[in-house]
Amino acid sequence: MNRRRADTVVGGLVATIVVVGGALSWDAYQQQQAFERMGSMMGTSMGSVHGPNPLWYVLGTVLASAVIGGGYLVVRDEVTSTEGRDRSRNEAANPPDPESAESTAEATQSAGDIDPEAQPRARVLDLLPDDERRILEPVLSSPGITQIELRDRSDFSKSKVSQTVTALEKRGLLYRERQGRTYRIYPSDDLQQNQSN
Repeated sequence: MNRRRADTVVGGLVATIVVVGGALSWDAYQQQQAFERMGSMMGTSMGSVHGPNPLWYVLGTVLASAVIGGGYLVVRDEVTSTEGRDRSRNEAANPPDPESAESTAEATQSAGDIDPEAQPRARVLDLLPDDERRILEPVLSSPGITQIELRDRSDFSKSKVSQTVTALEKRGLLYRERQGRTYRIYPSDDLQQNQSN
Protein backbone atom coordinates (compact mmCIF):
# COMPACT_ATOMS: atom_id res chain seq x y z
CA MET A 1 0.00 0.00 0.00
CA ASN A 2 1.47 3.32 -0.94
CA ARG A 3 1.75 6.13 1.57
CA ARG A 4 -0.84 8.39 -0.04
CA ARG A 5 -3.47 5.63 -0.08
CA ALA A 6 -2.72 4.65 3.53
CA ASP A 7 -2.94 8.30 4.63
CA THR A 8 -6.29 8.63 2.85
CA VAL A 9 -7.72 5.46 4.43
CA VAL A 10 -6.64 6.37 7.95
CA GLY A 11 -7.73 9.99 7.48
CA GLY A 12 -11.16 8.78 6.33
CA LEU A 13 -11.42 6.46 9.33
CA VAL A 14 -10.53 9.24 11.78
CA ALA A 15 -12.98 11.61 10.05
CA THR A 16 -15.73 8.97 10.31
CA ILE A 17 -15.02 8.51 14.02
CA VAL A 18 -15.18 12.28 14.56
CA VAL A 19 -18.47 12.60 12.65
CA VAL A 20 -20.14 9.64 14.40
CA GLY A 21 -18.82 10.72 17.80
CA GLY A 22 -20.03 14.27 17.17
CA ALA A 23 -23.49 13.01 16.19
CA LEU A 24 -23.71 10.81 19.31
CA SER A 25 -22.50 13.68 21.51
CA TRP A 26 -25.08 16.03 20.03
CA ASP A 27 -27.86 13.48 20.46
CA ALA A 28 -26.88 12.87 24.12
CA TYR A 29 -26.75 16.63 24.69
CA GLN A 30 -30.23 17.08 23.19
CA GLN A 31 -31.59 14.29 25.42
CA GLN A 32 -29.96 15.83 28.48
CA GLN A 33 -31.50 19.22 27.68
CA ALA A 34 -34.94 17.67 27.12
CA PHE A 35 -34.82 15.80 30.44
CA GLU A 36 -33.65 18.93 32.28
CA ARG A 37 -36.54 20.94 30.80
CA MET A 38 -38.96 18.15 31.72
CA GLY A 39 -37.55 17.98 35.23
CA SER A 40 -37.80 21.76 35.71
CA MET A 41 -41.46 21.64 34.63
CA MET A 42 -42.12 18.85 37.12
CA GLY A 43 -40.01 20.45 39.83
CA THR A 44 -37.61 17.52 40.21
CA SER A 45 -34.21 16.55 38.89
CA MET A 46 -34.21 13.83 36.22
CA GLY A 47 -30.48 13.98 35.38
CA SER A 48 -29.77 10.40 36.46
CA VAL A 49 -32.53 8.97 34.26
CA HIS A 50 -31.58 10.19 30.79
CA GLY A 51 -28.31 8.30 30.16
CA PRO A 52 -24.61 9.07 29.84
CA ASN A 53 -23.25 12.58 29.93
CA PRO A 54 -22.48 13.95 26.42
CA LEU A 55 -18.94 14.74 27.56
CA TRP A 56 -18.25 10.99 27.69
CA TYR A 57 -19.04 10.76 23.98
CA VAL A 58 -16.77 13.72 23.25
CA LEU A 59 -13.98 12.21 25.33
CA GLY A 60 -14.43 8.80 23.65
CA THR A 61 -14.34 10.40 20.19
CA VAL A 62 -11.16 12.33 20.92
CA LEU A 63 -9.53 9.29 22.50
CA ALA A 64 -10.45 6.93 19.62
CA SER A 65 -9.25 9.46 17.02
CA ALA A 66 -5.98 10.01 18.88
CA VAL A 67 -5.32 6.28 19.29
CA ILE A 68 -6.00 5.46 15.64
CA GLY A 69 -4.27 8.54 14.18
CA GLY A 70 -1.32 8.40 16.57
CA GLY A 71 -0.92 4.64 16.20
CA TYR A 72 -0.89 5.01 12.43
CA LEU A 73 1.74 7.76 12.57
CA VAL A 74 3.94 5.51 14.69
CA VAL A 75 3.82 2.62 12.19
CA ARG A 76 3.36 4.72 9.03
CA ASP A 77 6.93 4.41 7.73
CA GLU A 78 7.01 0.65 8.32
CA VAL A 79 3.63 0.06 6.66
CA THR A 80 4.32 2.20 3.62
CA SER A 81 7.99 1.26 3.13
CA THR A 82 7.17 -2.41 2.59
CA GLU A 83 6.08 -1.50 -0.94
CA GLY A 84 9.58 -0.27 -1.81
CA ARG A 85 11.12 -3.40 -0.30
CA ASP A 86 8.68 -5.63 -2.20
CA ARG A 87 9.48 -3.83 -5.46
CA SER A 88 13.24 -4.23 -4.94
CA ARG A 89 12.73 -7.93 -4.09
CA ASN A 90 10.71 -8.39 -7.29
CA GLU A 91 13.41 -6.66 -9.32
CA ALA A 92 16.07 -8.85 -7.70
CA ALA A 93 14.04 -11.99 -8.37
CA ASN A 94 13.12 -10.94 -11.93
CA PRO A 95 16.00 -8.92 -13.36
CA PRO A 96 15.16 -6.94 -16.48
CA ASP A 97 15.95 -8.50 -19.84
CA PRO A 98 19.33 -7.15 -21.09
CA GLU A 99 18.01 -6.77 -24.63
CA SER A 100 15.03 -4.70 -23.52
CA ALA A 101 17.33 -2.57 -21.36
CA GLU A 102 19.56 -1.89 -24.37
CA SER A 103 16.61 -1.00 -26.58
CA THR A 104 15.28 1.31 -23.87
CA ALA A 105 18.69 2.99 -23.59
CA GLU A 106 18.87 3.39 -27.37
CA ALA A 107 15.36 4.86 -27.48
CA THR A 108 16.27 7.30 -24.73
CA GLN A 109 19.43 8.42 -26.53
CA SER A 110 17.68 8.68 -29.88
CA ALA A 111 15.00 10.87 -28.30
CA GLY A 112 17.73 13.41 -27.51
CA ASP A 113 17.77 12.83 -23.76
CA ILE A 114 20.93 13.19 -21.73
CA ASP A 115 23.22 10.18 -21.43
CA PRO A 116 24.20 10.23 -17.74
CA GLU A 117 27.46 8.40 -18.41
CA ALA A 118 28.55 10.90 -21.04
CA GLN A 119 27.33 14.03 -19.20
CA PRO A 120 27.39 13.47 -15.41
CA ARG A 121 27.20 17.22 -14.71
CA ALA A 122 23.90 17.51 -16.57
CA ARG A 123 22.59 14.47 -14.72
CA VAL A 124 23.46 15.94 -11.30
CA LEU A 125 21.80 19.23 -12.19
CA ASP A 126 18.70 17.46 -13.51
CA LEU A 127 18.27 15.61 -10.22
CA LEU A 128 18.39 18.75 -8.08
CA PRO A 129 15.45 20.98 -7.17
CA ASP A 130 15.30 24.29 -9.03
CA ASP A 131 16.66 26.44 -6.18
CA GLU A 132 19.69 24.18 -5.67
CA ARG A 133 20.30 24.03 -9.42
CA ARG A 134 20.28 27.84 -9.59
CA ILE A 135 23.03 27.88 -6.97
CA LEU A 136 25.14 25.00 -8.29
CA GLU A 137 25.20 25.97 -11.99
CA PRO A 138 27.16 29.22 -11.43
CA VAL A 139 29.53 27.40 -9.05
CA LEU A 140 30.25 24.80 -11.74
CA SER A 141 30.75 27.40 -14.46
CA SER A 142 32.80 29.79 -12.25
CA PRO A 143 34.59 27.87 -9.47
CA GLY A 144 35.62 30.20 -6.68
CA ILE A 145 32.60 32.47 -7.10
CA THR A 146 31.86 34.51 -3.99
CA GLN A 147 28.64 34.08 -2.09
CA ILE A 148 27.77 37.73 -2.91
CA GLU A 149 28.19 37.12 -6.66
CA LEU A 150 26.15 33.95 -6.30
CA ARG A 151 23.35 35.94 -4.67
CA ASP A 152 23.36 38.38 -7.59
CA ARG A 153 23.30 35.61 -10.22
CA SER A 154 20.59 33.54 -8.56
CA ASP A 155 18.31 36.45 -7.54
CA PHE A 156 17.89 34.84 -4.11
CA SER A 157 18.07 36.60 -0.78
CA LYS A 158 21.27 36.46 1.24
CA SER A 159 19.75 33.96 3.69
CA LYS A 160 18.34 31.75 0.89
CA VAL A 161 21.77 31.56 -0.77
CA SER A 162 23.40 30.73 2.55
CA GLN A 163 20.85 28.02 3.38
CA THR A 164 21.07 26.44 -0.07
CA VAL A 165 24.87 26.50 -0.10
CA THR A 166 24.89 24.89 3.35
CA ALA A 167 22.50 22.15 2.14
CA LEU A 168 24.63 21.46 -0.95
CA GLU A 169 27.78 21.48 1.18
CA LYS A 170 26.28 18.90 3.56
CA ARG A 171 25.53 16.68 0.56
CA GLY A 172 29.15 16.96 -0.59
CA LEU A 173 28.41 18.75 -3.86
CA LEU A 174 30.41 21.86 -3.05
CA TYR A 175 32.61 23.43 -0.40
CA ARG A 176 33.38 26.98 0.64
CA GLU A 177 36.43 28.81 1.88
CA ARG A 178 36.29 31.98 3.94
CA GLN A 179 37.62 35.11 2.30
CA GLY A 180 37.22 38.23 4.39
CA ARG A 181 33.56 38.74 5.17
CA THR A 182 32.30 36.34 2.52
CA TYR A 183 33.01 32.88 1.17
CA ARG A 184 34.41 31.56 -2.09
CA ILE A 185 32.46 28.56 -3.25
CA TYR A 186 33.92 25.65 -5.21
CA PRO A 187 32.40 22.45 -6.59
CA SER A 188 33.44 19.30 -4.75
CA ASP A 189 36.39 17.34 -6.15
CA ASP A 190 34.12 14.47 -7.24
CA LEU A 191 31.77 16.81 -9.05
CA GLN A 192 34.67 18.61 -10.74
CA GLN A 193 36.18 15.30 -11.89
CA ASN A 194 32.84 14.19 -13.31
CA GLN A 195 32.52 17.55 -15.05
CA SER A 196 35.90 17.18 -16.76
CA ASN A 197 35.15 13.58 -17.90
